[in-house]
Amino acid sequence: MPDKLDPYKSYGVKLISLFARLMFSQGSHSLTDLARLLSCSKQTVLRLVGDIRRAYGVEIEETIQEKRKYYRLKKKAATPSLSLTPAEATVLQMCKAFTRHLLGPELLKEAIQGIDKSLGPNPAFSSPPSEHFAALPFGAIDYTAHQETLRTLIRAMEERKICRVTYKAGYDGRAKTFFIKPVKLFSHKDCLYLSSMMARSPGRKYQKPDFDPLLAVHRIAGVDLTDRNFDYPKNYSFDTRFNRDFGVIKEDPFEVEVEFEGWAAAYVSERKWSAGQKFRKKRNGAVVLKFKTASALEVISWILSFRDGCSMLKPRCLIKEFEATLEKISKKY
Repeated sequence: MPDKLDPYKSYGVKLISLFARLMFSQGSHSLTDLARLLSCSKQTVLRLVGDIRRAYGVEIEETIQEKRKYYRLKKKAATPSLSLTPAEATVLQMCKAFTRHLLGPELLKEAIQGIDKSLGPNPAFSSPPSEHFAALPFGAIDYTAHQETLRTLIRAMEERKICRVTYKAGYDGRAKTFFIKPVKLFSHKDCLYLSSMMARSPGRKYQKPDFDPLLAVHRIAGVDLTDRNFDYPKNYSFDTRFNRDFGVIKEDPFEVEVEFEGWAAAYVSERKWSAGQKFRKKRNGAVVLKFKTASALEVISWILSFRDGCSMLKPRCLIKEFEATLEKISKKY
């Protein structure tokens, strides 16, 4: 039985470990031995070798002996330069500061260690760039308790593994267990989501769902990798699925028109809310925004945040739903 794969080694750590192993040893290493050394699959080792070749121009010889693949670094291969410029280091520090509340302490520590190793004893940095940037995490979710979940999902995406997930929906809190193909992690309003595709449950016939699972990471109560692999969907496009219409919930898209006044008009006109959005400025200074959405719930919540600074113009069905929401709110006060 092969050694248990290590879920705590990131792809970057494995890449550095493989490069160091090949660089500082004189002999050849079999594909099987490298997979065991890095606690990963043979497919991952092949990806690592390919990435080292493409990204750094390092010559890695591949030979076959007794039907086994062996790899070694060519003796004349030059050590790649990994030093960062001051501008590159500053941008990395800025990215770290802006996303630290989403990473959680363990992943943040690894990110900081990676940046520090990249900087090294460089005299070009007169002051720590990290002092110049910050983020306000008010309303953000604390992902400290979800570090293992994130690591497992990252590994599943890297190795194309189907996962068994136990998920607690926010509206009723009941846990459901099902199988998914994890495709992409993304952030939206300081919350991490997993875009995935439904996978067949063992022993059952696959039934195509109406919608593939969109999972909030903090609501995943448990996730385990299975021994089943999946192919990355050729027709999957994150931008087409999520980055086209307003909101993260995806149902049937429809068009909305909202009029904004005063400070709300200035605020809205400075931002992008949906692909293909259109603004129309009126003589009184008001702005009419036309855009597409697939989530009535998110639109109503968004409009309420502007208080009396806006009014919905279209569609009529959503206006009625908005009026019903206002009536319920008024009864509470």
